[in-house]
Amino acid sequence: MAEASRRRVRIRARITTVAVGVVAVALLAGAVVFWLTLRTSLLGQLEAAAQQDVVAWAEQVDDSELDGGDDGTTGVEALPDVDDDRFWQVISRDSGAVVAASDMAEGLAPLADRDGAAPALIDIAGRGVFAVAAESDGGDWVVVAGRSTAAADATLLSVGILLAVSVPVIAALVGVTTWIAVGRALAPVERLRRQVDAVTASDLSRRVDEPGTNDEIDSLAVTMNGMLERLDHAQQAQRRFISDASHELKSPLAVLRQYGEVAQAHPERVSPRELTETVLSEGARLERLVQGMLVLARADEDALVVTRADLDVDDILFAEATRLRSTTALEVDASGVGPARVRADAGLIRQAVRNLVDNAARHARSRIALSCAVDGAGITVRVDDDGPGVAASDRERVFERFVRLDAARSRDAGGSGLGLAIVREIARRHGGTARIDDSPLGGARAEFRLPQ
Repeated sequence: MAEASRRRVRIRARITTVAVGVVAVALLAGAVVFWLTLRTSLLGQLEAAAQQDVVAWAEQVDDSELDGGDDGTTGVEALPDVDDDRFWQVISRDSGAVVAASDMAEGLAPLADRDGAAPALIDIAGRGVFAVAAESDGGDWVVVAGRSTAAADATLLSVGILLAVSVPVIAALVGVTTWIAVGRALAPVERLRRQVDAVTASDLSRRVDEPGTNDEIDSLAVTMNGMLERLDHAQQAQRRFISDASHELKSPLAVLRQYGEVAQAHPERVSPRELTETVLSEGARLERLVQGMLVLARADEDALVVTRADLDVDDILFAEATRLRSTTALEVDASGVGPARVRADAGLIRQAVRNLVDNAARHARSRIALSCAVDGAGITVRVDDDGPGVAASDRERVFERFVRLDAARSRDAGGSGLGLAIVREIARRHGGTARIDDSPLGGARAEFRLPQ
């Protein structure tokens, strides 16, 4: 429980860290871009304002009378007095010297050359940074104007402080929100984990709660319940198989022990011939039972190997017909057997045919018919008998393991209830099918189909 809680905390921490990291990077990048954009916009406005000033003042200089005195000065009474946020300079194109300036620009070197080229920003000692614009217009004078960036700098500083504070705060809020949201999202998973952890091998009937929210958690719960249902069925089938197998094995062993004990205690009552026949008969029954159980066990474990080769199924059917004629009094009709070749495992197909034939022989009254049919998709092997038949409602159940329907289809002659189950498993492993139907002889028709 503690380990699961630690894992859940680690998951929440990882998700929260990733979310905060992504949001922080996005916010930081957005803040930097916003601040730079704002700075560009504010400086652009100052430059535009300075350009408007210089254009207006250049027109005033051109319209005014600029009389040159003996000392080289020029009258610029038309230019206005300006406050500390602005300044202007008038520069001679001939000498490149400042001929007039506002109070702030007095004593400064020319801020533009004779062609009117000036820096975009200048830093005047004790006065701050100014956006600069110049206008020459091809005349005798170069007019320079400047606007202070103090207001823009103050705005940028305020915005920068606001962004520096808000980015961590928003990232922290995202972290707290993500932590809470992930915790709530993982809470149903934790409940599912506890419920699944409570399921034990001895009791697979328990199920987890399905939220019914039609989301991933609900799908996980449905999937888990389906898995538990399959495990429960598999366990029940396994227990039933073990129980039935134990019962089946007990019968021939009990017979062998009974005859052995009687022969030991009363040798005169059991002849050697009778004892030998019993041992051979029950031993063969045990062998068939164990062999069938091994086949089904390998099939359950996906370990039933199918080695395909060209196989004449008609030869197998004729061999079974010959065997039945020599070992039983039944009438065996093999006239329906025709040439039929398929790629399949010879040993498994012989076993499937043998099981069908033995099943029919146990229940037939007097007659059995063997046949096979070939079409474009595969071959179908059929074994008919004139016995009591199988009711339609029981035709699937007879393929279950250790299933017997009634006294007519019981363990007489050594039936174990595994034959048809093995037939279906072999057919399935070859990509085919097996089923029971009515027989034209009046009994049951057992058949399996194999693809080409």
